[in-house]
Amino acid sequence: MTHPLATLELTLWRTETRYNRALMEQTFAPDFREFGRSGRRYTREDLLPTGETHAIDATLHDLIVTEIGADVALVTYRSELRRPTQTEWANRSSLWDHSTGKWQLRFHQGTPCEAPA
Repeated sequence: MTHPLATLELTLWRTETRYNRALMEQTFAPDFREFGRSGRRYTREDLLPTGETHAIDATLHDLIVTEIGADVALVTYRSELRRPTQTEWANRSSLWDHSTGKWQLRFHQGTPCEAPA
């Protein structure tokens, strides 16, 4: 059985869900922060959809959900993001919080990495 957080993490990587503003408002915690693959820092407002969409072609590899406590879990994986001119790989980690009674993303970090051999 797939962990609910694996399903939630995937919503961030699918065009049809990532650009659904109502869904993303529920997903990102009010104090959400991200350290992006590019090295930039992002807030919740930076990442909420604005109406503009772009096709997302990505696969998540080796996704692991580690429950840290009763209401906190860490999701780690490697992303393969296919763009028209290149494929970008990154190690990723997401901190999810369930203290409000629903899972919300509090923090995310992406770090560039090499493609697997």
